[in-house]
Amino acid sequence: MNPTREPGLIRRGVFWLLLLGPFFFLSYGLVNTHTASRSDVGSLVFGWEHGMPLWPWTIIPYWSIDLLYGLSFLLPRTRQEMDRHALALLTAQVISVSCFLLWPLRFTFERPEMAGLFGWLFDVLMGFDKPYNQAPSLHIALLVIIWTMFARHVHRQPWRWVMHGWMALIGVSVLTTWQHHFIDVPTGALAGFVCLWLWPWQGRLPWQQARLAHDGKCQRLALCYGVGALLCAGLAYAVGGAGLWLSWPAVALLWVALNYGLFGAGGFQKGADGRLSSAATWLLLPYLIGAWINSRVWTRRHPQADEVCDGVFLGRIPGRGEGAQFAAIVDLCAELPCRTEAALTAQNYRSLPTLDLIVPDSNLLHEAANAIEQLRQQGPLLVCCALGYSRSASAVAAWLVLTGRCADADHAEQRIRSARAGVVLHAAHRQALQQLGAQR
Repeated sequence: MNPTREPGLIRRGVFWLLLLGPFFFLSYGLVNTHTASRSDVGSLVFGWEHGMPLWPWTIIPYWSIDLLYGLSFLLPRTRQEMDRHALALLTAQVISVSCFLLWPLRFTFERPEMAGLFGWLFDVLMGFDKPYNQAPSLHIALLVIIWTMFARHVHRQPWRWVMHGWMALIGVSVLTTWQHHFIDVPTGALAGFVCLWLWPWQGRLPWQQARLAHDGKCQRLALCYGVGALLCAGLAYAVGGAGLWLSWPAVALLWVALNYGLFGAGGFQKGADGRLSSAATWLLLPYLIGAWINSRVWTRRHPQADEVCDGVFLGRIPGRGEGAQFAAIVDLCAELPCRTEAALTAQNYRSLPTLDLIVPDSNLLHEAANAIEQLRQQGPLLVCCALGYSRSASAVAAWLVLTGRCADADHAEQRIRSARAGVVLHAAHRQALQQLGAQR
């Protein structure tokens, strides 16, 4: 990250606060008043919540989010980061207020009278906050966005641990101040991460790369993941209670379906450092766990990478402790993070995300071949995808063809198979490689 700041950011932050502040109080207050007048407001409370303690002192961390909201506008280094942070906060407000209007819920516990400082803080809060706007918790949605901003910029110890501890305490406080029921917390977190995904702090916006998939295999995979999402959602609704956690896999599978059908590999938001964005990580976590387990199960009998030629190795995406032997990595996996002990930078790592089970197009293969030829100069180079048998194999084949090490795609495939027998290259892979051969 560039440590320098663009000029004029303080003024820009003040502008956003002057816009967002009145909008927050106006929209939240109007919806509160409207919902209080309705007779159809229900509630969703789990039985165990009746044992939730009331800790009056947690009203202090609860209130502190207002201060952190303002301070968060001092942290961005660029206008883009500033604007996207503000737009994420604005979007969280719009999503939450819309949900309050569509399906309002009421907090059902009666808080006892309190005196002293804590009682006064509760009285001030109740002056504009009524117990009607619950799920998703706007408090939690804003916390997710603000927490992510602070986590990106606060690195020094022990302040980083203090920051994380205080942010976690704010999250707990929505329950221990008897402001929200539990269902409001995960739904609020979902809203917050959706906003962060919609407004990533760097790179292209998701809808800027949105294209309806015309590839038949992409469409079929999108349909399969979509059906999986519906099944999980239906089961969560049918079981209820703890079964509602199945809504998380439902969200994850829905997001994967959207990536195959609309957003492409960019929907996983894998950065140049090999990591997925925090938003993509949390939204997709059940799927990511399954994908990681799948990659390890399929490669358990052959976890090591294989050298094809000239210091270029072909293998699965490395976990911690598995990439130490390589000086550089070319990574074609979109759905899994690349974790190594060494820092991944433009000098030793190139991320070219490609959807699983989808053939990389000839342009991406050309780019991968160039990256392989460039980075292999540093020493042993790993070319990887989830398993190291298809996407990465096609990239190595493209490198062999374009650099003249193999005469054509068939020769390249034979050479790769002699090094790594389980390689899976279909007719579509060969067609893309033949196009590259014709270009050469």
